Amino acid sequence: MTRKRLRSTPVPGTRDKYTGIDFNLGFHIRSYELDLAYRVSPNHLSGTATLQLDNYLPLASMTLDLADNLRVQKVNATGTAGTSIKVSRFRQSVGKLRISFAEEIPVDQEFTLQIRYAGNPQPLRTAWGEIGWEELDNGALVASQPCGAPSWFPCDDTPDEKAYYDFRISADNPYTVITNGEFLGRRAAGSRTTWHYRTEHPLASYLATIQVGEYETLMLSTPDSQVPIHAYVPPSRRQGFLADFREQAQMMEVFTHLFGPYPFTRYSVVVTEDVLEIPLEAQGLSIFGSNHASGKGEWNRLIAHELAHQWFGNSLGVAQWNDIWLNEGMACYAEWLWDEQAHGIPAEQSARRHYRGLLLKPRTVLLADPGTDLMFDDRVYKRGAITIHAIRCLLGDEGFFRMLRRYVAASRHAVVEAVDLRSEVLHVCRELNIPTQEFEDLWHSWLNEKSLPRFPQHRD
Repeated sequence: MTRKRLRSTPVPGTRDKYTGIDFNLGFHIRSYELDLAYRVSPNHLSGTATLQLDNYLPLASMTLDLADNLRVQKVNATGTAGTSIKVSRFRQSVGKLRISFAEEIPVDQEFTLQIRYAGNPQPLRTAWGEIGWEELDNGALVASQPCGAPSWFPCDDTPDEKAYYDFRISADNPYTVITNGEFLGRRAAGSRTTWHYRTEHPLASYLATIQVGEYETLMLSTPDSQVPIHAYVPPSRRQGFLADFREQAQMMEVFTHLFGPYPFTRYSVVVTEDVLEIPLEAQGLSIFGSNHASGKGEWNRLIAHELAHQWFGNSLGVAQWNDIWLNEGMACYAEWLWDEQAHGIPAEQSARRHYRGLLLKPRTVLLADPGTDLMFDDRVYKRGAITIHAIRCLLGDEGFFRMLRRYVAASRHAVVEAVDLRSEVLHVCRELNIPTQEFEDLWHSWLNEKSLPRFPQHRD
């Protein structure tokens, strides 16, 4: 069973109420080819983005998201079978690339845009601080959730518009470039090397990334592991990393058993030379700071959390940001499942401890729609996780994990809304003869009220 959703617009309206950014309406981008050159010392990025599109509205003009400091030098358009589409004008303002065509493109056409641009990439200032491209002391990283992708390439930066990506990125030697997808090879030319990656599954723009640094490559999986796990680590952090991430392969086995098959062909962990306050997620990889490889064994919770996002957030993407709890609540609950499976600490014990923490905090978060200021608040994470635990208490372990695997399989590599999880829970309720009103009451009290419900109890 596969549920694929494709929208005419991401959500009703013309503006994302969380990011405050206008939607790019009238078309879908099916794939991106990014042929880029990065010079580390001056932090300079240049190259060409080739976008394959189709339009569900006639287009006399269109917009894409792109930071103003990355200046577009040329835009070409080509129609089906190589027919010419004349670009009459393009301009940049307020984070948008605005393209006008000499003649309107009729509805339901396939066409290509080729955009040449260059500049010094930098983070975008947002309600959540600076996000996107970040220059490091010795390299660069990209972490774009929720709207930082335009800091390095022209895109339709909304979470439910997934596309395929082909990356060719050159950088100075001896730097390594890591990005999403399968590594297809590298080609050295003089003092630079070009790295080639391609995604096998659709990718939301905020989960596209580039990591540039001087890394040693390690393998955390064994030759007979179902999922290869690669690590890219500064040589000075090798020993600390191996100590801190020694259970990474076991986590993969546990989560694959609980959630269903790992959704991608490999998993990568990148450790930067810089300190990072929190780890960062991308599709198929996670990014940690040097402080997360100290060798003290302090970060298993976060290591499990980031791995769980490969199912919840990356394969199952949210259709809109008000449902962020589907990503973060499930990844948080996965931390507790890991402790339960590996260390014998019941998830109920973890849930109860964090429930007591919520009792001490203001009841101002509406889980179903937390708003811009609170979407990354820890209360969303913990209340979301306890909501998942409440569903487990209702269904029982056998029913809960069967439901979870159905939910993961139904929307693999697509997007979800809260209604999708709700429908899977109701399906299992009917199978187990659990009155649906019990679930409806649970769902409403945890998602649609700010007051804190009673701690969930197992059904008799």
